[in-house]
Amino acid sequence: MIAAGPQILTWESKLQIQSIGLRHEVLRRPLGMLFSPAELQEEIDQIHMGWVHGETVEAILLLKKTTPNQVKMRQVAVHPSLQGKGLGKKLVAFTEEWCKKNNISSIELNARETAIPFYLSMNYHAVGEPFTEVGIPHIKMVKSL
Repeated sequence: MIAAGPQILTWESKLQIQSIGLRHEVLRRPLGMLFSPAELQEEIDQIHMGWVHGETVEAILLLKKTTPNQVKMRQVAVHPSLQGKGLGKKLVAFTEEWCKKNNISSIELNARETAIPFYLSMNYHAVGEPFTEVGIPHIKMVKSL
């Protein structure tokens, strides 16, 4: 049995390409949205963190550098059949440790309203007023590392 665990997905690798399908399934399809080639190309400089089991990406998130010491966490998705089993928390914890080792002192994100309890449970804090993004309610959240 192959152990599951977190890893950085190399741009255009089989796993990184597979992760696009997971993000589409969890985040885009329910909203009737597709990724455009231009959107995907903008992710070339972002860090793709995946929870991988064998040859399967079970969870994914992206980090976009916003300042020398801050990143924006985005596109967090866990395979629907594995949600609620702790994979998201494990992947975020791995990401936070990676950030600390790479001199990142703060993470920000735009949380969907349905994900706010998840981030609060990991000590992220809401800042500002709720807003609409991709047609659904969000709030900005931050965490100092």
